Amino acid sequence: MHHFEHRDGKLFAEEVSVTTLAEKYGTPLYIYSAATLRRHFEAFDSAFSGLDHLTCFSVKANSNLSLLKLLGEMGAGMDIVSGGELYRALKAGVSADKIVYSGVGKRASEIREALEAGILMFNVESVAELHKINEVAADMGKVAKISFRINPDVDPQTHPYISTGMQKNKFGLDIEHSLEAYELAAGLDNIDPVGMDCHIGSQLTSIDPFLEALDKLLAFHEKLKGMGIDIQYLDLGGGLGISYEAEEPPHPSEFGEALKKKLADTGLKIILEPGRVIAGNAGVMITEVVYTKSNPTKNFLIVDGAMNDLIRPSLYGSYHQIAEVEEHGRASETFDVVGPICESGDFLARDRELPEVEAGERLVVYSAGAYGFTMSSNYNSRPRACELIVDGDEVIVARKRETYEDLIKNEL
Repeated sequence: MHHFEHRDGKLFAEEVSVTTLAEKYGTPLYIYSAATLRRHFEAFDSAFSGLDHLTCFSVKANSNLSLLKLLGEMGAGMDIVSGGELYRALKAGVSADKIVYSGVGKRASEIREALEAGILMFNVESVAELHKINEVAADMGKVAKISFRINPDVDPQTHPYISTGMQKNKFGLDIEHSLEAYELAAGLDNIDPVGMDCHIGSQLTSIDPFLEALDKLLAFHEKLKGMGIDIQYLDLGGGLGISYEAEEPPHPSEFGEALKKKLADTGLKIILEPGRVIAGNAGVMITEVVYTKSNPTKNFLIVDGAMNDLIRPSLYGSYHQIAEVEEHGRASETFDVVGPICESGDFLARDRELPEVEAGERLVVYSAGAYGFTMSSNYNSRPRACELIVDGDEVIVARKRETYEDLIKNEL
C-alpha cells in the first residue's frame, strides 16, 4: 500500500500533484511519501510486538538524511555498512546505541569511528576482521561488542546477486567454523561477543528460508550456551520482499507470528534490518519522454531517466511498474523504455505494454524508494536527481539536484 494514486487521470503524491512537482523541480525526480514510510515502518515494527526487539533500517536501501531522520524519530535504529553511513545516521539524529555495523570490509579508521560513537555492536564477517577490531579497541582502551555473521547455507530463492547466506557467498563465517571464532573472541581482552547475526539475502518472497536459518541459529545458540558464552542479541537481518510485479511476499505480521513462536522463551533481544520493505514502495521516480523512435522491430521511448539514476533494471533485470503521470487514454504499444546513456544496457523496461506517449509527457517508475537513488552515479557526467519528500500537502527538498559545478568541485 502506498500514497501515490491517480485522481481524474493525474498522479498525486499524497496531496500534491506530481505534474506540479515535475514542472517545478525537473526530471528525473525522486519523490518519497512520508505517510507511506510511516505506515510501512509501523506495520513492520508492530509485527514483532511481544518480542524484545529493535528494528534497524538498512541504510544502504535509502540513505537520504531526511528519510533517516523521519524513521529515527519513529524509534528506528540503523543497520550500516560503512563509515559514511555511520556519519549519515548520526547526522540524522539516530542514537549510536541503536546502530549495528555490518559489512565485509570495515577499515581500521571506520572501526575507530564506530567505537568513538559508541555503536551497539559490530556484525563481524571474518576472523581477520575480529583481530582488527580487537587491535583498534585495545589501542583506544575500549571493549568492542560484537556478533559474528553466521552463514547458515540456506538458499533464499532470490536473485543470485542479492543472495548472501550460502557457502559460495562472500559474507560471514560458515556455521561449522563459527564456534571456533566465538571461542577465540571470548578469549580476547577487548572483545565482548554479545550477539549472533545472520542475513541470507534480499527480496525474499517466502518466510521459509528465514525459518530454516533460524532453526540452525537456535541450535547453534545452544552450543554457545554450553561453552559459557552469553549471547544477548539475535540479529536476523532483513530481506523481506515487496511486490514489484506479480510477487506475493508475506506480510510482516506473518513473519512476526512465526518468530514469536520460536523465540518467545529464548531471552534474546531480536534485531531486524528491513530496508526494501520499508522504503521500496514509498518512492517513485519521475522521468520525461525526450523522443519516441521506431525501427522495423522495436518501438522506443527515450526518456531523461537512465541507468545512472535507477540501475536495478540494467544490473538485475529487475521489473518496475511504469505508467503515465497524466493518463490520456491512448492505445497501447510494446516499447523499450531507454535512457540517454551510451550503453545498450541503459533501459528501464524492455518489451513493455504502455500507452502511446509523446515527447514532453512524463512517466512514473514505481517501487523506486529502495536501491534507487542510493545506487545512482554520475556516469556520462550526468548530475544526480533531486529527491523530494511529500508529507500531506508539504513538500520537503530532501536533496537538491546536482549541477555541473557539483560534478567537478572535487577535481583539480
